[in-house]
Amino acid sequence: MLLIQMTGLSGAGKSSIATIAGESLIVAGYKVELLDGDECRRQLCHDLGFSKADRLENIRRLGYVGLVLAKHGVITILAAINPYEEAREALKNKSPLTKTVFIDCPLGVVKQRDTKGLYQKALLPPGHPDHIEHFTGISDPYEIPHQADLTIQTHTETKEQSAKRLIDFIIQTIRRQTDGIHTSNKIPAMLHY
Repeated sequence: MLLIQMTGLSGAGKSSIATIAGESLIVAGYKVELLDGDECRRQLCHDLGFSKADRLENIRRLGYVGLVLAKHGVITILAAINPYEEAREALKNKSPLTKTVFIDCPLGVVKQRDTKGLYQKALLPPGHPDHIEHFTGISDPYEIPHQADLTIQTHTETKEQSAKRLIDFIIQTIRRQTDGIHTSNKIPAMLHY
């Protein structure tokens, strides 16, 4: 059905928005699966680190799972930092079922939120026992998507408003897909019995 690949800094609101949207879509009768980046790292990609090559491989694996689910009629929401345009474009080029949603929140805001205390640890001096290396937005790059299908700015609205925007986008995209299928599968009028 659809693979939504979210992208955004840690703490931008990806998991919160994906969870609210997913629950609402399930209530509306859709099949939905959430691939949370942190959870998938523990279960599916525990062998990967945080180098660029490992981050690309992480998204490749999660994208493969997401597209398998999408092809079987599941709305799959991949909520991961997904920092590299190369990985996002590769996934998008694999299937028209893939849409990119940029969860845009300025670095200053996510550093203030810092719900997991990760930015604080990433900003510690190297050599400190709690210092986190390869942290996106601090010591590793985050590449803003060139052409996101939807941009949600979580610093200007509530998570419920952001989730509603995602839900509306998903439903509109599914309707366009369905209309395209019905249009391309129409039998010419002269062949009707």
